[in-house]
Amino acid sequence: RRRRSGKEDGNTAQHKAEMFRNQYDTDVTTWSPQGRIHQVEYAMEAVKQGSACVGARSKTHAVMAALKRSTNDMSSYQKKIFKVDDHMGISISGLTADARSLCKYMRTECLQHKYVYESAVPVQRLVVNVADKCQGCTQSASGRPFGVGLLVAGVDQTGPHIYYNCPSGNYYEYKAMTIGARSQAAKTYMEKHYNSFEDCDLQALVKHCLTSLKETSQNGDINAKNTSVSIVGIGHDFKTFDGEDVQQYIDLMDKDEIAEAAPAAMQE
Repeated sequence: RRRRSGKEDGNTAQHKAEMFRNQYDTDVTTWSPQGRIHQVEYAMEAVKQGSACVGARSKTHAVMAALKRSTNDMSSYQKKIFKVDDHMGISISGLTADARSLCKYMRTECLQHKYVYESAVPVQRLVVNVADKCQGCTQSASGRPFGVGLLVAGVDQTGPHIYYNCPSGNYYEYKAMTIGARSQAAKTYMEKHYNSFEDCDLQALVKHCLTSLKETSQNGDINAKNTSVSIVGIGHDFKTFDGEDVQQYIDLMDKDEIAEAAPAAMQE
């Protein structure tokens, strides 16, 4: 009887833990006893479920690469990189609909700044505005946090930049960053090579981004259909490469792999 009683007590405790957890994740304004806001954590989890995006910068350029998904064989691939202004763009992981809403907000801010000051908005200023907008959604029970993470690549008077905007309202600047599903593999690659990014030329930087992106692919395959690349830099307006346009960079990466494999085969 005592053994049964102990087992029942354990089940009751587990049931209570689940019950109390559900009490604290019903809206975004309720704190859990552990000091957590579960709705914000769920939004951050949505970013981890999206397909991977990577970004890196050198002294002259900021490059992003993204892996696109399609719902089935008959559908097109979903857009992952959006142009915000001539000097800035975003790559997204998470809910695409939320990303479109934030992208529209960013474009409006750029237009307003250009109209008032007759100059392009500094990258960090716009990133802070987006972070403030995301943070505001974590304090109102009438809404929900944005379920999308943004990699922002831009260039201004201080040079190229890569920022990450989190659904929690936090933002960070990086030399190189990856977000999305299986992004840890790409992050490991970036951590090994980021010290060389500062002095990289454009082609080498794109190659690093595509190589790290390849690490996140389930079957290790990236091609012109499922890959997007964007480039922005000093004297180089933001431009996105899709389809046949991105094939030139994938071919460049494949040539290097063949060149590296040849000496290894000769040694064997």
